[in-house]
Amino acid sequence: MKRIGILTGGGDAPGLNAVIRAVVKSADRHGGYQVLGIRDGFEGCLDPEGVVELTLDAVHGILPRGGTILGAANRGNPFARKVIRDGREEMEDVSDQVVRRIEQLGLESLIVVGGDGTLHISLELFRKGVPIIGIPKTIDNDIDGTDVTFGFDTAVNTATEALDRLHTTAEAHHRVIVLELMGRDAGFITLHAGVAGGADVVLIPEIPFEFKGICETIQARAGRGRHFSTVAVAEGARPKGGGQVFRSSGDELVTARLGGIGQTVSDYVEEVCQIESRVVVLGHLQRGGSPTAFDRWLATRFGAAAFLLAVQRSHGRMVALRGVNVMDLALDEALAAPKRVDLNGDGVRTARTLGLCLGD
Repeated sequence: MKRIGILTGGGDAPGLNAVIRAVVKSADRHGGYQVLGIRDGFEGCLDPEGVVELTLDAVHGILPRGGTILGAANRGNPFARKVIRDGREEMEDVSDQVVRRIEQLGLESLIVVGGDGTLHISLELFRKGVPIIGIPKTIDNDIDGTDVTFGFDTAVNTATEALDRLHTTAEAHHRVIVLELMGRDAGFITLHAGVAGGADVVLIPEIPFEFKGICETIQARAGRGRHFSTVAVAEGARPKGGGQVFRSSGDELVTARLGGIGQTVSDYVEEVCQIESRVVVLGHLQRGGSPTAFDRWLATRFGAAAFLLAVQRSHGRMVALRGVNVMDLALDEALAAPKRVDLNGDGVRTARTLGLCLGD
């Protein structure tokens, strides 16, 4: 039996189970392949109990489930693993152990499903001889090699539903409600949900904002008899001349956690605009729940395409959606630059045409 491994790394995203199911079903359909699941990202390579065989029974019924049956770890970088020695935290490079473990398992291909961080780790492991095939997933949609990552559509739908619900309570109480959304340094979730959910102000990391512009928009609405507003703000948004707001600091291993810009905007609205304001941080609700039909469809296509690359032993590549077609490209090409909202693109142009305040 030829062996194919699969792991899910980084933060979870709706559609991960659909990918796992697609790989296992494709392997069963072709015959002669055994699929091994590695638990908790690359950490599973260092755990004697971290590998499990994935059969049809193991993936039965998981298509509509959020999360991942294999677990995920967004701190599992084998090139910089945190360990405790003599009561002190230290970093060590255990990548050679990971490489040996994969060789011991006899994997002809290792399918890695992850975001920007996990796929960069995968690229380095590929350069050390690991037969990697990448699948892009992230709710942030910030991987440049693909038009869309799975998980993004579900996150946008969740954020849009939240704006719909907040709109009615904002109107009832004549308030401004600020919704803080995920995305780190990319504003795709906030822009898409802001337009789809009818937000009056949309603040994204790619466009540093001015508080004055926000206040003018809210007051202009009040002057027209609209004594309420909704504001969609990305966690990575920042005012002109200022920095991003963090809720916790980072270090060499852990990325600092963004959060708090929503409260900053809400406080300004109350103090300067003299309108009652509330803030809602949607947080991990954007990651959870059943994936949308689109994310199931895309994740399934990615899984099947990755399996075919494994059959061809075409390694060091990532599957991607370009237009309406799934294709593949070299990992280093796919990760050459982070993807950000195009300020001259259709999304921003649409928002401006509708008269949304983007803070600038």
